[in-house]
Amino acid sequence: MAVTAAAVAAMSLAVSPAAATPTTTVAAATPTTTAQTPAPGGTCTAADLGTRHPYIKTSEVSPTITHFKGWYVTQGTTGYQSVTTSTQTTISVSVGLNGNVQGSFAVETLGTVGATLGLNVQVDYSSTSSVSSTVTWNFNQPGYYGVYKGTKKVTGTYGSLNCNRVQQGDGSWALKWIEGPGSGSFTTYTTLEEGAVRCQDKVPAGSIMAKAQELLDCGSATAKAKHPAGAVAPTAKQKRDHLAQRPAPTSSTSAEHHKATRHIARAELNCEPGAYKIAVPDKPLSWGAPLLAADGVRLRPSTIFSAHLDNWRLCNVTENHGVLEASLWNWGNGGCATVAAENAATEQAVVQTAPCTEDDLQRFYIYRDVPGSSKIGVQNKYTGSMMGHDRYADGEFIRQYSSGRQDGTGTYTLIGV
Repeated sequence: MAVTAAAVAAMSLAVSPAAATPTTTVAAATPTTTAQTPAPGGTCTAADLGTRHPYIKTSEVSPTITHFKGWYVTQGTTGYQSVTTSTQTTISVSVGLNGNVQGSFAVETLGTVGATLGLNVQVDYSSTSSVSSTVTWNFNQPGYYGVYKGTKKVTGTYGSLNCNRVQQGDGSWALKWIEGPGSGSFTTYTTLEEGAVRCQDKVPAGSIMAKAQELLDCGSATAKAKHPAGAVAPTAKQKRDHLAQRPAPTSSTSAEHHKATRHIARAELNCEPGAYKIAVPDKPLSWGAPLLAADGVRLRPSTIFSAHLDNWRLCNVTENHGVLEASLWNWGNGGCATVAAENAATEQAVVQTAPCTEDDLQRFYIYRDVPGSSKIGVQNKYTGSMMGHDRYADGEFIRQYSSGRQDGTGTYTLIGV
């Protein structure tokens, strides 16, 4: 009851009129406050209520060998040779729980990683080769070589920034970037390089070449023995490192897990008595629920024929650090706003309504403007995406956008009716 009372009081304001240990190097991740890269506590505007941005919490950069082969060059066999290397490890670019690099938020996360660390990292889904790869190299001296391909593997964690009202020490209110729900880990890598290195070569510490020299295991009997020209059998260290760097088997995606566990009883909702329109600021169109289950929530004009399909109630409301969480129950069709489970990871998936089950796909965070303004941003709890629309037009779908609509079209008004 205390939580509900607090939520009611908060809503009355909303609708008032007018690092892990790295292999080599840890780079500090301290984003700067710019228009492109918001930082926690930075100032935002009402147009940002419907957006979110990533910020890098921790990061680790470590040289990684993707392909390797021990190779012996004798006098008379120097010059250009093509060496077929064996796969040592494979790096796949991933962001978040399901690993997909889909939508603007994932791409922005990787772009922020590159800008923060000053590295040119992969920002689309890609993978280093998982098959043997040929390196052509000019061997100008005899010796025992490690022929390699490698890269800098970049891993870390990120958080999500959302715009919301924050009460200042003097009692006034301001819009600030706060740490919202939604965080995870990322993996990416820099440009691949290839080469050959000998035990006696002096190489920079922490470099990809130094990592290849470690695999060469210069103190081993293999390194000291005389061999005919050509490939050398892997040392025990090379075999151990290869096994240790095999990628772990991938688990089911969060969406798949969700589909397996979503069959729960229909929820009994505790809805607030008031109803609201979720409208485009200063314009007549607002969220309208569909009559047919297969249809989606669209921008519709409010008329006497709307049959309450444009009226929404906030149910099972809670508040945490000034952010409301609620189910959006439609008065007209009796369903709750949701993103379909099969579309949870899809950028621009259409918002629909379904029988209310208190599923996280039916729970939404509501970010509010300062008291006196009814402007809000809406975020799905499960997917982390912000709600918005492509263009202002009758019948236009309400969709989810992983970073929101950067042109401000994801900011709505919550109008009591």
